[in-house]
Amino acid sequence: MPRSLRRLLHLVLFCPLSKGLQSRMPAVKVKYLLLVWVGILLVSWVLYMQYSSYSELCRGHVCHMVICDHYRRGIIAGSACKALCEERTLNLQRCLSTSSTHQVYTGMWKEKAVVIKCGIEEMANGEGVPGSALRAESSLFDKPARGTSMDEFREMLHSFLKESLGEQASLVTLVARVVTLADVNQDGKVSLAEAKSVWALLQVPELLVLLALAGREHTPRLLGFCGHLYVTERVAHSALWRLEVPPALQPVVPEAVGVALNRWLAPAWPRRARISIGLLEFVEDAFHGAYGSFLMCDSGPARVGYSQQYDCKMADLRGVVSEAAVRGYLRGRPCQTNADCTYGHDCTATCDRLARQCNTEVMQPNLAKVCALLQTFLLFGTPADLHADLDKQLRTCVTLSGLASQMEVHHSLVLNNLKTLLWKKISNTKYS
Repeated sequence: MPRSLRRLLHLVLFCPLSKGLQSRMPAVKVKYLLLVWVGILLVSWVLYMQYSSYSELCRGHVCHMVICDHYRRGIIAGSACKALCEERTLNLQRCLSTSSTHQVYTGMWKEKAVVIKCGIEEMANGEGVPGSALRAESSLFDKPARGTSMDEFREMLHSFLKESLGEQASLVTLVARVVTLADVNQDGKVSLAEAKSVWALLQVPELLVLLALAGREHTPRLLGFCGHLYVTERVAHSALWRLEVPPALQPVVPEAVGVALNRWLAPAWPRRARISIGLLEFVEDAFHGAYGSFLMCDSGPARVGYSQQYDCKMADLRGVVSEAAVRGYLRGRPCQTNADCTYGHDCTATCDRLARQCNTEVMQPNLAKVCALLQTFLLFGTPADLHADLDKQLRTCVTLSGLASQMEVHHSLVLNNLKTLLWKKISNTKYS
């Protein structure tokens, strides 16, 4: 590089306001160089923040090491173990993790796009200590103990599912499904390693929801597992909005800019209506599930995805929790305000100020939360002849209460009216 060019680069990067530079160039050029310098600093800062967050959030190598170590030692088993640890045909590719304790990666398996998930909650406490990850993870696979009979294992499963989902007549069917899932080699028997794996898998809340809502159109399919690492089908579009401003840029990018860009990038209104109908159908599935009701305790746009055909598919079920689990968490919980009675992100109950304990009924039902989401996702671009009616119905919907007296008839009426209104507009078209 010529000496003069090197000197100019040095001046631009390190001393844009030096007297030497100001004496050689007009003031206007100095301003431009200052802007370039600030831009370079901003980009460098963003890249550094992205790298720091990536190294903190993305720990797939730890999951892979722990899972495969336990598999090779015969402690765990699973339908994905051989592909992950021996054949290497199941590989962790792009990191999607938003939490260091819940690893999410894209991948390919059997020529299908998949998502690989693995929890490492116990490992975080021993970070930096050699072998601590392996020791901490071993506690996940300590049940059932050697010598446990199949009848005892079924009883273990039934008790756990009853505690997690509440008393349901259909739990026997779910227990049978779990036992079938555990029998990886399909020999009609469940080995100790298979039993340990499926028990660890059931401790993952999202996996429990995947099993309880399996077979539903808007729930991703479980494709395989190894220990408590599990593989699901990948949703083509993993969020309602296509653009998410990185946390490092949020302080400098106005919210209005992000909203405008997302609206510009969003699918056409009829396709958004199709996605919305699917989301309303998922609300029905969650409320009238075969294994009890489920509450959406985080109904943000990042949880809802859709396919290439614009069919709604829940991309992340970590925010969906059984009503029994939420009630169990709230029952007897001390409180001063309603904020003390919150499960997850937004499953909030009222606080009984006299008893200073939380009530167990969540104030805002799933349907009201979804309608609040649809107000931002669906209303813009609505056909003129539909806008007023759709806006009115969505406003009615977001005011719904979670009280048991309103849950059945009123909610079903509001939901069906919304679905009918949208279907009438897009039926008999290429979008239906």
